[in-house]
Amino acid sequence: MDTILPGPLRSVLGGDDAPRAVGRDNPAGAGSAAGGGPTRPGPSGTGDRPVYDAGNASSGAVLHGRRDECAVLDAVVADVRDGRSRVLVLTGEAGIGKTSLLEHLAGRATGCRLARATGVESEMEFAFAGLHQLCAPFLGRLDRLPAPQREALSTAFGLLDGAVPDRFLVSLAVLNLLSDAAEDQPLICLVDDAQWLDQASLRALTFVARRLLAEPIAVVFATRTVAADPVLPLLPSLLVTGLAEHDARAMLLGVLHGPLEAAVLDEILAEARGNPLALVELPRGRTGAELAFGFGRPGSMPVAGRVEQGFLHQLEPLPAATRRLLLVAAVEPVGDVTLLWRAAELLDVGPPAATPAESAGLIEIGARVRFRHPLLRSAVCRAADIRDLRRVHDALARAGTDPDRTAWHRAQACAVPDEEVAAELARSAERARARGGLAAAGAFLQRAAELTPSAQLRAERLLAAAAAKLEGGQFESVTDLLAACAAEPGDELRSARIDLLRARFAFAFRRTSRAVPLLRSAADRMVPLDAEMACNTYLDAFNAAIFSGRLSGGANVADVADAVRKAPRDLTRQPDLLLESMATLFTDGYSAAVPLVRRALAGFRTAGGDGAGESRWLFLAASLAADTWDDESWDVVSERQVRIARDGGALTELPLAINSRIVLLLFAGELATAEHLVAEAQAVGEAIGADIAPYGAFALAAWRGRADELRGLADAAIDGMLFRGEGIGVGQARWASALLFNGLGRYDEAVVAAREASEHLYELGVSKWGLVELVEAAVRSGETDLARQALTTLEQVCQASGTRWARGLAARSRAMLSDGSVADELYREAIGHLRRTRLPLELARARLLYGEWLRREGRRVDAREQLRAAYERFASAGAQGFAERARRELLVTGESARRRGSDGSEELTAQELQIARLAAERRTNPEIGAYLYISPRTVEWHLGKIFTKLGIGSRRELASALPDLGTDSASA
Repeated sequence: MDTILPGPLRSVLGGDDAPRAVGRDNPAGAGSAAGGGPTRPGPSGTGDRPVYDAGNASSGAVLHGRRDECAVLDAVVADVRDGRSRVLVLTGEAGIGKTSLLEHLAGRATGCRLARATGVESEMEFAFAGLHQLCAPFLGRLDRLPAPQREALSTAFGLLDGAVPDRFLVSLAVLNLLSDAAEDQPLICLVDDAQWLDQASLRALTFVARRLLAEPIAVVFATRTVAADPVLPLLPSLLVTGLAEHDARAMLLGVLHGPLEAAVLDEILAEARGNPLALVELPRGRTGAELAFGFGRPGSMPVAGRVEQGFLHQLEPLPAATRRLLLVAAVEPVGDVTLLWRAAELLDVGPPAATPAESAGLIEIGARVRFRHPLLRSAVCRAADIRDLRRVHDALARAGTDPDRTAWHRAQACAVPDEEVAAELARSAERARARGGLAAAGAFLQRAAELTPSAQLRAERLLAAAAAKLEGGQFESVTDLLAACAAEPGDELRSARIDLLRARFAFAFRRTSRAVPLLRSAADRMVPLDAEMACNTYLDAFNAAIFSGRLSGGANVADVADAVRKAPRDLTRQPDLLLESMATLFTDGYSAAVPLVRRALAGFRTAGGDGAGESRWLFLAASLAADTWDDESWDVVSERQVRIARDGGALTELPLAINSRIVLLLFAGELATAEHLVAEAQAVGEAIGADIAPYGAFALAAWRGRADELRGLADAAIDGMLFRGEGIGVGQARWASALLFNGLGRYDEAVVAAREASEHLYELGVSKWGLVELVEAAVRSGETDLARQALTTLEQVCQASGTRWARGLAARSRAMLSDGSVADELYREAIGHLRRTRLPLELARARLLYGEWLRREGRRVDAREQLRAAYERFASAGAQGFAERARRELLVTGESARRRGSDGSEELTAQELQIARLAAERRTNPEIGAYLYISPRTVEWHLGKIFTKLGIGSRRELASALPDLGTDSASA
């Protein structure tokens, strides 16, 4: 995360200004009560005390002590006016001044158009609610979007009825909608209280923020925590801290009316800890006696709690009807004025009730309803009697039209169990899940369970709520829900299902190998009770067993495979066919399993369902595709896995899906895209508190040729992997090391790492790739016998696989142990196979090895052709280790090849190569933008850079400027 540290920050963090006494002659100074201000007699026995009179105190700048923060925001506005995109995340505790900083930015944004969205805690369950706030002013531009994007966004906003919209299409539609609006006028999007935005909206907005480049758009978030979304921590941020003492004192004096004893003022300052909202709200409306004796000791209550107490004090003198109206506004979070008055009318509250609240500055009722501060909203709810709160929810339920909000309000209005209301909530949960709102589904189901009269149905809903929360990464409440479910009377099947979720929780939360026997036991219990659920549970057990890998000595996968062979299976079902493939692989061997694997993968490549659990099965399918060198299936399945996990909000599955996708992208030469996904996987894991080894990061560092980075990643992860029994992570790290050392030409080290990576063939993918590295490293190290042993095993599995990738690797590896015309033919065969795959870096490695062999054979001209092609491919992808190895070989042949990276003026990045290829295929800018999830304007910006680097002036010249676009790079 990029952290902005503007200027010296003296006003925020304190400076070297000497303290000065505060009084009538120095109202803006800073110092303690011991300063020499005027005095008045204190209470009996206290003597004379310094007294502050705020009557003449200056309030200073508009935002006390925020000069540097305001400078950062002013720079944001300036950049947007100049046509540059900016993204910023303001973080800090409640009341610290983030909203005021947003208002400062809005006030400076002359000549720019503003769009706003504000998160509301009670609105977090409703997908796309926050996004609708931001986009509402631009919905008249929907017709300008491509039809798929227009339909997806319209469906998400409820403007059209249709199937669940693709989450990426929705996000891309928002990007293009905002980009279109910014064509007329620079656009600044302000998103306050982002920690309370619904997840669908927050992910769409962070998607947009990450892809802004050439648009005059700024997106500025304000949030209490950056953990609300996996991507938010990756954006540039500015931490907003408490005011320095002299600024806090000046602000406090500006809001006080009348004299105040110095000791009382110091107590308020200590309580507020520099929090501006606390400074303003704590003293509001209180007498000197109340200020002197109404506060607890410092640290007794969080700032947010103290500020809420200040708000409660302001509510006390308001008429009952006004307080009731404020309660309606607080409970109805979207600021719908029409709904507010409809509900108020049902409570016998009319428009005059708003006047006292508006006069006191507590609320503003215009086009929308807005509270002065979110903590005021929570204070209003906190002050309400539970009976009043239920009456308000009932009124909002009767006045509302949205079925999910109506169901939620009806549920909150219930004082006793009510099956009709509970059933309505359960239906809302189904709709929420369909929209990818697992958090919402869990919340609806949990409340539905609380309102369910039937013990049996209540237990079912508790179990469903636990499953939704587990899948959504809300681990903190899963165990409580399962305990509540277990306390209800039930049968053997429910008991087995509870055990299953407990086992899944153990695996999802810590990826621990101890989950394997728990999952197998749960599956065994399921066999006579529910065959389909037993199959799904065995798949979960295989998933966990594969992770345990070498640290279980293969016992885990063998045990699960044996149990599966004893259980009935229905091979007409995709999950059962996948299960049969896994069991066959670990009992009858690789050759026997490949045909079943092919059948299973074909089904997962064409399946259209996004049912619960499919993302977990897709992980196994992707692992089998990698293990059998089926690059086409791996590409399709891993892409679907990531999409389903993202769209469904399945945060426990998303990091695994991303890591599988990363490794495939690296073989495909898309290192820049993989780098973004590495950061996303790390952020998701941190957000849900799950320990996940950085598989993708290992592989990325290896392809980049970064030995120190890979060593650091492995050292940081190894203890956790060993503690959890995550053996496949150890294998992945060793394979990555072997790949790295082969690229760097450190073959002795590569031999050691490759032997360790390849010695456990039940570690899917990793062990087979380790054999490939071992053959190359052993040949280069002169360990011919070891190379031949590895080649024998490698050729056996490659022959069984039969894919072009496998056949290309087998020919490439055999060529290294061959001579003369046989070697020459094998290298050509390898290139022929690999150029027909989606894996240009594998092709480049074949050309590198062939070029090295040709050079040793004295065929320098032929060697240069192969080495040049290999070098250009490695360098353009950013695979620096192999690129440097190819460059050194070129130098030996007598051809000079400038090292890439020292001067990047002529290089195309991975994304520029993709854009150049698509443009050469005569794709339009909107088509390219839709393909790469960027805006057409950003495509145009990239094309300008591409033309400059290539020295051309139009798209027509792209094909000739990059002649290999139609061959190697097309498959990327």
